[in-house]
Amino acid sequence: MEIRKLTINDYEEIYDLWISTPGMGLNDIDDSKKGIEKYLKRNPDTCFAAVANSKIVGVILSGHDGRRGYTLSYGSFNC
Repeated sequence: MEIRKLTINDYEEIYDLWISTPGMGLNDIDDSKKGIEKYLKRNPDTCFAAVANSKIVGVILSGHDGRRGYTLSYGSFNC
């Protein structure tokens, strides 16, 4: 398994992961492609994808507001 930084090019794959994760709530604005792109630009070094067999199997979005840190979203497929 490889852990790498998340990019906006991963959006469709991570969205599929999120909607297949039981209990995962999504927001139409913040979790849209435009919302995630904005978040990744603000937090380029704190969002990651876990990749196995060329497929994203896990994701974590984390960031900060200059003072506090947050882990906002995650999901994973069984590998």
